Amino acid sequence: MRIKIKEISQSLIGQQITIKGWVRSVRDQKEFAFVMVNDGSTLAGLQAIIESSLPSFDETIKQMTTGSSVSIHGTVVQSPGTGQAVELKASAVEIIGKCDAESYPLQKKRHTLEFLRTIAHLRPRTNTIGAVARVRSALSYATHKFFQEKGFLYVHTPIITASDCEGAGEMFSVSTIDCNNPPRTPDKKVDYSQEFFGKQSFLTVSGQLNGEAYACALSDIYTFGPTFRAENSNTSRHLAEFWMIEPEMAFADLTDNMNCAEQYLKYCLEYVLNNNLQDMEFFDAYISKGIIERLKHVVASPFARIPYTQAIEILQNSGKKFEYPVTWGTDLQSEHERYLAEEYCKTPVILINYPQEIKSFYMRLNDDNKTVAAMDVLVPGVGEIIGGSQREDRLELLEQRMVHAGLNKDAYWWYLELRKFGSVPHAGFGLGLERLVQFSTGVENIRDVIPFPRYPKHIDF
Repeated sequence: MRIKIKEISQSLIGQQITIKGWVRSVRDQKEFAFVMVNDGSTLAGLQAIIESSLPSFDETIKQMTTGSSVSIHGTVVQSPGTGQAVELKASAVEIIGKCDAESYPLQKKRHTLEFLRTIAHLRPRTNTIGAVARVRSALSYATHKFFQEKGFLYVHTPIITASDCEGAGEMFSVSTIDCNNPPRTPDKKVDYSQEFFGKQSFLTVSGQLNGEAYACALSDIYTFGPTFRAENSNTSRHLAEFWMIEPEMAFADLTDNMNCAEQYLKYCLEYVLNNNLQDMEFFDAYISKGIIERLKHVVASPFARIPYTQAIEILQNSGKKFEYPVTWGTDLQSEHERYLAEEYCKTPVILINYPQEIKSFYMRLNDDNKTVAAMDVLVPGVGEIIGGSQREDRLELLEQRMVHAGLNKDAYWWYLELRKFGSVPHAGFGLGLERLVQFSTGVENIRDVIPFPRYPKHIDF
């Protein structure tokens, strides 16, 4: 029976096992060969010793090139070498899938992350992307574990929607009409009534609005799924398709929201430190020196909580020359966010009470009639990682904010009705999984923390 390399330890010494995986390297010493095999279950591979007395030794070793898939049966033995506790003394070897050694792009050398994006179908076989995938999986599991333990219900919100949650208009259209010859109205405009849904529809930018409906019936819920932005951005921080975690809590205010966000982040980081230590040691050694201690510091430290107005004063008095000017009423840029988290507070920061003009229509208006009960969580190395707010639960004020934002209230009729039928204070936030993976691993470019990145002009895989 096959056993995964992650499960092999000194307790199995003397036992016969079978491993299956991909060859990383082969060292032929004539009398025997050392073959390093990795199956992706862990960062480290397992070394197998194949003696020349094995049938068809020469032919087997010749075919066993880097990248080929193999099955090796043998006995677990103590390793005399350093860097590994055990190895496998082979008694039977099978080449499952040969690899064309001449054209195989992953050789035993370091490849740049930029190059690996051009072979996204093969890059998970590398140490870096394999480790990223395992940490991403652990963070996803920790997300479900945290919210389930807190009594939240997991709700699947729609991927296809007719409403723009953020009001920015940067949405991918979903259409079934012939784009080369679309149906027309008498005034020559595209007749969207002929669409599959009878109106224009889009890929969602957020599950929040639908999540609010379920929170206003089930109290605490969370969504976790893909979201989409048709933003023509080629930065290292943006993707066209990414995964969002969005909890929504009924009978909750901004303080409850901040507490939940801080607890959630710390829970996820602690889970990865406890369960993915080998991968984290790899990132510490090769990607971002000191990242383990930085994450431990975040887990152990209370997050700073600063009003937006105070943050503006801090930035203006910092003596730093920022590329973007700092004035009250403007949104903060990444350089401002990172200064606050990395230099001023030296810990994650929760900024609250932003000017209403720079925040979304659904955020609750504060008593000063100038700011809204919004919050952004800023972390060192990344900047904003969470955005959230207490939601506007007062019908009249929500309608006013919609009009001011230029939105068609009729399109949000069901969302408004939540404020008519038993409205309650409620709050929630959104976290992009990819940014959490970046923060946890130290990988700088967001395109390297998602299996198959989508960004302008790139959808090859």
